[in-house]
Amino acid sequence: MSWKPLHMVRNIGIIAHIDAWKTTTTERILFYTWINHKIGEVHDGAATMDWMEQEQERWITITSATTVCFWKDYHINIIDTPGHVDFTVEVERSLRVLDGWVAVFDGSQWVEPQSETVWRQADRYNVPRIAFVNKMDKIWADFQMSVDSIATKLTDKGIPIQIPNWAGSEFQGIVDLVELKYYEFEGSHGEVQVEKPLPDSMKDEVEIAREAMIEKISWFDDDVAMKYLEGEDISVEEIKKAIRAWTIANELYPILCGSALKNAGVQLVLDAAVAYLPSPIDRGEIKWVNPDNEEEEMSREPGKGQPASAIAFKIMTDPFVWTLTYVRVYSGTINTWDTLLNPITWAKERVWRLMLMHSNKREEIKSISEWHICAFLGLKDTKTWNTLCDQKSPVILEQMNFPEPVISLAIEPNSKKDQEKLGIALNKLWSEDPSFKYFTDEETGQTIIAGMGELHLEIIVDRLKREHKVEVTTWAPQVSYRETITTTAQAQWVFKRQTWWRGQFWDCHLKLESIKGVTDENWAQVNYEFVNEIVWWVIPREYIPAVDKGAKETIEKWLLAWYPIINVRVTVYDGSYHEVDSSEIAFKIAAYNAFKKAFQEAGPQLLEPVMDVEVTTPEDYVWDVMGDLSSRRWRIESQEQKWTATVIKVKVPLSEMFGYATTLRSLSQWRANYSMQFGSYEQVPSNVADEIIKERIWSGKVRSLDPEA
Repeated sequence: MSWKPLHMVRNIGIIAHIDAWKTTTTERILFYTWINHKIGEVHDGAATMDWMEQEQERWITITSATTVCFWKDYHINIIDTPGHVDFTVEVERSLRVLDGWVAVFDGSQWVEPQSETVWRQADRYNVPRIAFVNKMDKIWADFQMSVDSIATKLTDKGIPIQIPNWAGSEFQGIVDLVELKYYEFEGSHGEVQVEKPLPDSMKDEVEIAREAMIEKISWFDDDVAMKYLEGEDISVEEIKKAIRAWTIANELYPILCGSALKNAGVQLVLDAAVAYLPSPIDRGEIKWVNPDNEEEEMSREPGKGQPASAIAFKIMTDPFVWTLTYVRVYSGTINTWDTLLNPITWAKERVWRLMLMHSNKREEIKSISEWHICAFLGLKDTKTWNTLCDQKSPVILEQMNFPEPVISLAIEPNSKKDQEKLGIALNKLWSEDPSFKYFTDEETGQTIIAGMGELHLEIIVDRLKREHKVEVTTWAPQVSYRETITTTAQAQWVFKRQTWWRGQFWDCHLKLESIKGVTDENWAQVNYEFVNEIVWWVIPREYIPAVDKGAKETIEKWLLAWYPIINVRVTVYDGSYHEVDSSEIAFKIAAYNAFKKAFQEAGPQLLEPVMDVEVTTPEDYVWDVMGDLSSRRWRIESQEQKWTATVIKVKVPLSEMFGYATTLRSLSQWRANYSMQFGSYEQVPSNVADEIIKERIWSGKVRSLDPEA
């Protein structure tokens, strides 16, 4: 295919809270851009972008899906992302490879929790975006309420560039404040966008709204400000130019409105995407690291004819073909049969086939130009977020860290045949989803799968059975507790032993301290610091790394209840050695035992993941819901009224939230809903901690803290 000039390319994503009709919006985009000749409805299980069986059955998006479409001669690459918090990592990795986003909001609700999450993610990666207030045909829809909610919860830089002609069941059309045009949408699928005279009843409202829009633009744009203050007319072209410039700069966020389900306003969203969201040229250079010295080098600019480089941001296994590796090309052109270098592993990869993806359908192409998205077929050694580049010009593009799982399940194959297939299937699922982990428990021999939530693991198990034909049984979820210390403690470990051929001697003094004020952005990965305060003549410097290694291995072996230890600083401050009988292994063992001894005296504590939970319930069920939450060791944060619903924000330990979805549905007759995401690790109450430790001892997981054991 022929590639458009870079200024005519848009790489955009669709983000939203679950049930904001994000995928419905994407389906309309595909229909209006002639990619689909029939609209696929989510509620019918026929949505193009929700192609997995699990997505069609649950009416939710689970995995991000890519497609290509064309609008008014612009080439648009689109990624439709999940809205459920368990699959936020799909949004995270898509954010890193796209240039702009369309954030979809439910016009009958205030900004919902997952919308806040994905908006903050976009802030972190500095991705420009426009907002589409959807469901304007729904009862209780209120455009101004949505605008106020965006200003209150997300940003005060939102700028309405459209307003609806009424809302709810009376919704009729949309006024474009930039061009001062009024549109209604006719035809069986709203495909006919008809410009009509502005209703007399809206003229005053439109005048006030347009004045407010221009005033807000003038806060940022000097040219518009000058004309606005002097009372001069400002042309449509000047307004569009200013909105585009300040949207790309992340200083303004245009707000649009419509109803995707009722086929109204989606064409105007496409117009706004090409008018205001950035092209690859607007996003500018991408930084890279020299793999030889790991130092940041010069950037690569779009359109400069530089050597090929690309990022593999998603892996998909297909039972009928080789592995599909989704990539974004950042420089150069890549052709079929090209051999690329993976500078992470230094493996060479042959690109056997190139595919443009339309959800789960493929269109084979011969080459891919820079700043476009496609899939490579047949790569063997490339993992998620690896760089692929020209062999003569190796670079490592910006890397990404994935959150650690917070919930786990024990999983067991039902037969020997299933056991043989289980490992292969789990490895394929892990390669697709970096937020999913699996490992073998050394104590019990059980296979453990870990993920971001109950739904996440439910989907994993379902895919094992359906896609990989592996029959398994699962056991109750296990919470990922952590261990830490609360005070400072010191310990010495001395050991002397004489054997027939040589002696063994080690003497190590360690101090353990709690690391205060650690912010755990990576979902409580092990935080460990090692400090060497030894003067060289006390213990030779060549033994210090062995002490460090011994302390690290103690953390990995765990102590209190057989959970990972975090937030500990280890200082070696004294000791002694023997010129003949001391060795590296001796000091490693000494550090191991000194750590265990000091840990007992440092106030060991068990920590648990505490979740931020937001429950939205009709007023009739508030007290029932709050009563149930109070039985789950809750800590209430806030309670506020939003229209006819009450929103309760609480912190609840993850261990108390298993099965909550079923309970909440029962309490509210299916009318309440909730969202949950990781908040922090906090100390477990002593009575609960005692029960957890007793259970671990009973299960045989906990070893004695006695250093002699």
